[in-house]
Amino acid sequence: MENRLDGIAEALAALTAAGGGQAPESLTPGALVAVNQAFGALLRHVNAAFAPVAAEISRQSRTELGKESLAKTQGFRSPVALIQATTGSSVAEAVKIVQVGEATAPRMSLDGEHLPAPHPHVAAAVASGALSVTTAAVIVTLLDRLAVRVDAGRLDSAERELCARAPGMRADDLARLIARAEAHLDPNGVDDRHEDRRAKRSLTIHERDGLVHLTGVFDIETAAPIRTAVDAMVTRIMQGNEHADDATRDHRSPTQMRADALSDVCAHAIGCTRVPTAATTTVVVRMTLEQLESGLGAAQVDGTDAPLPAGAVRRLAADLQIVPAVLGGDSEILDWGRTTRLFTPAQKLALVERDGGCAFCSAPPPWTHAHHINWWKRDHGTTDLSNGVLLCTGCHHRIHNDGWDIHVDGTGTTAHVWFIPPPWIDPTRTPRPGGAARYALTA
Repeated sequence: MENRLDGIAEALAALTAAGGGQAPESLTPGALVAVNQAFGALLRHVNAAFAPVAAEISRQSRTELGKESLAKTQGFRSPVALIQATTGSSVAEAVKIVQVGEATAPRMSLDGEHLPAPHPHVAAAVASGALSVTTAAVIVTLLDRLAVRVDAGRLDSAERELCARAPGMRADDLARLIARAEAHLDPNGVDDRHEDRRAKRSLTIHERDGLVHLTGVFDIETAAPIRTAVDAMVTRIMQGNEHADDATRDHRSPTQMRADALSDVCAHAIGCTRVPTAATTTVVVRMTLEQLESGLGAAQVDGTDAPLPAGAVRRLAADLQIVPAVLGGDSEILDWGRTTRLFTPAQKLALVERDGGCAFCSAPPPWTHAHHINWWKRDHGTTDLSNGVLLCTGCHHRIHNDGWDIHVDGTGTTAHVWFIPPPWIDPTRTPRPGGAARYALTA
């Protein structure tokens, strides 16, 4: 506990040095960013210190103690209710801090031997302030769920790697990392999870106040053609808007565009007299030829986080145009030098394999363009994978306008993309990882 209190004291000192005692409106943009970072560190250290306390409250409130339970003696039905009332947190937040406290606290065997925490790497990352309790709870939940199916040594390596990758990730990036980690560690479990999700698919349609409400929940397999068709139509409109003037610009919001796209697809289906046997939608799926032939293992559908069983891909292949991620063969040239200015479809597929969508913000592949890192005209850049990067329109403008540098480490589809911030954002110019490599575990 003393070490954790030291962490709080250090975080408080950092907050004061950053200007945390000043009125926020008086801070410069740089100072405001520094104060924001200092507050984040302080919150992580406070929760790290509180987690073992919450775990001990839970231990002293276990069910077998009956009326002697600590929570019940304080007038609460459970330790979570006690913590929730004391901290003002939600039930979910209280559950997470108890879970992390129990997962990161040292144990004692029946014969009195001191044992390490159930998740020592998570414990170290939380104690250092690198991981928030929320992020730690997500990692612990994954590891505990896989404990009966995955070798302990692999889980330990995965825990170490997840703790190294997760700090600083947004919630959606963390979800993507966890989904791909689970598929990597337990590919045989993808089928069971997919069938569970598939059973929950539903679509309800009702009218209220002159509006028709569609509420849908779809598994990845069912949603693939819907999402691909709608995204393709909306992307085409957004691309047209990029160079349009105010008179020709489509002023609909993206949500309105999606609604109209779905209506257009259905209107076409009503008027279509042909049996839909031909391929009508292109879905890019990333898997090995062996997985496709055997129907075993997990595949990744472009634009989605959760994996899809290889068997489901075989079902999709009967109705949709499947583009396999078999790239760089004799039939396609992936490096063109300066013989051509525009990236080819094969090159973009290769960039999608490497970048996974927008390499900066992770927007889905259909929303992106292939851009030259060193510009074709100004810098005499080549039309090669090593000089290409997938970026959505917003990130493309932001990176160029703000002065970010991009570096590609390695060659081909396994290379790593790094974004180097300008000095006014980060004086140290510490490279930030981009592309699909952010979510790929090696354990």
